[in-house]
Amino acid sequence: MKVIILNGPMGIGKTTVGTCIADKHPGTAFIDGDWCMDIHPFVGNRETKEMAVDNILHMMQNYRDCAQCNMIVLSWLMDDAWVREKLSAGIRELGLEMKSATLICEEEKLRERWKADQDCPWRTEEWLEVSIRSLAGFSQADDCIDTGCSSVEEIADRIMSGA
Repeated sequence: MKVIILNGPMGIGKTTVGTCIADKHPGTAFIDGDWCMDIHPFVGNRETKEMAVDNILHMMQNYRDCAQCNMIVLSWLMDDAWVREKLSAGIRELGLEMKSATLICEEEKLRERWKADQDCPWRTEEWLEVSIRSLAGFSQADDCIDTGCSSVEEIADRIMSGA
């Protein structure tokens, strides 16, 4: 079974692209990593990230064992190398095949997307600045896909064509 991992800054479109992939491929389970550490108020420290990785891997194991599921898409902001490494090791231990993509775009495009997404409570100016500052780090990944000039469907198809 294949696992598609979508990484990148807040507001880049990970959830939107992941949902598009799941919708286009019947039998696909969609996991939003934020669901796996939904603590109010939000706390993103080592303890909660370790818990989230554990929760994600348990969900993946359950989906792997489900006859109705044939692919998993995980959308989550993973800006710590240890999180990516722990998740990757767990996926390998589950015997799953992994394909990852880090979504990036230019700052101005991220600002446009951020302003257009008013439904998300995270879309504040403070979090926008955090997301913009993180773009440089995500742009260093070896699996980057620039989403700036592509539609959601084009990005999803590009990810799947290489999967």
